[in-house]
Amino acid sequence: MDISALLLFIPACFALNMAPGPNNLLSVSNATRYGFKRSSLAGFGRLLAFAIMIALASAGLAAVLQTSAMLFQGLKIIGAAYLIYLAIQLWRAEPDASAQAGDVQVSMLRLAWQEFLVAAGNPKAILIFSAFLPQFVDVSRPVAGQFMVLGAMFLCLEVIAICAYAGMGVHLQRWFAEPRGKRLFNRGCAVLLTGAASMLLVARRS
Repeated sequence: MDISALLLFIPACFALNMAPGPNNLLSVSNATRYGFKRSSLAGFGRLLAFAIMIALASAGLAAVLQTSAMLFQGLKIIGAAYLIYLAIQLWRAEPDASAQAGDVQVSMLRLAWQEFLVAAGNPKAILIFSAFLPQFVDVSRPVAGQFMVLGAMFLCLEVIAICAYAGMGVHLQRWFAEPRGKRLFNRGCAVLLTGAASMLLVARRS
């Protein structure tokens, strides 16, 4: 892997990291309800899921997902169902209650687990790793090491995306300070999560 490949990889990869998606939307929503720090730390659940996917793609196991229609369909349904569950929770959330008792009722582990499940429930993610990262690998050199370096860089850039979307959520929290505004924002996020679930259900293997 040479410098020119890295110079192409970093901006292309960061564009993928910053693209609006279920996990980034979840970071925004969590930041408005629990603050920047908790939302950012919860993102490590997403990083764990992505690290596992990168390892699977590196081992060539993504080919199994690529060829197994039943496995791909099953992951899609599970992922979409969980997104819809989160959407229902947001739609029904009472802004006053979440503001007063959110820190007590929702543990950091639970928030991180949500991030993990949303990331792991998207079978397209591992296919992205298996199709995107190899484009920047020099096949004339040892492949495994290059793949892991690219994967590590992806995860570092993902940390920036997590913090950026959490910061966005904090600013939005100021705009929706009143209970009515918070309720509208929560329900807007619920609609977007439902839309993401619908897109996941109609997604096809590339």
